[in-house]
Amino acid sequence: MSDTAVADTRRLNSKPQDLTDAYGPPSNFLEIDIFNPQTVGVGRARFTTYEVRMRTNLPIFKLKESCVRRRYSDFEWLKNELERDSKIVVPPLPGKALKRQLPFRGDEGIFEESFIEERRQGLEQFINKIAGHPLAQNERCLHMFLQEEAIDRNYVPGKVTSGDI
Repeated sequence: MSDTAVADTRRLNSKPQDLTDAYGPPSNFLEIDIFNPQTVGVGRARFTTYEVRMRTNLPIFKLKESCVRRRYSDFEWLKNELERDSKIVVPPLPGKALKRQLPFRGDEGIFEESFIEERRQGLEQFINKIAGHPLAQNERCLHMFLQEEAIDRNYVPGKVTSGDI
C-alpha cells in the first residue's frame, strides 16, 4: 500500500469536545410540537384545535418562538399549498376518519380521546417532516402556518427571502 493511501485514511484531527459543546444549544435547530388539543363548538360545528409550538434559531424564520392554534383543515390547506407551489414531495396527512363521523355511533367518533391523540401524533409527524425540508422552509405558506395567528387564505404564494425577515 502506498503512503498516499495510508494518509487518506487517517482520521482528521478534531478538537476534543468540552461540556459547552456537548450540552450547549445545537448550531441549527427547529422544534415543532403539536399539543393541547381542544374540542370546541356543538353539533355539526364541533371541531378540535391543536396548539402548534415552534422554536428555532434558523435565520429564515422571523420569529424564533411562536405558538398558534390550528385545526385539521388548516393542515389540509398547508398540504394543498405546498403540493401546488413547491417542488417537494409532501407527506400524507393522517386520514380523515370518515367512518368515525357517521351518525348513531356508540362512541364519540372523531372526538374520542384516543382518536384525537392518534391524530395529534400524525399531525406532529407531518409538520416536522415538512418543516425539516430545506426547500419547504422557504415557502411563505409554511411561515404563515407556523407563525401567524390567522391564516390569510388570499395570500400571494412565494418564497420567503432574507429581505422578508
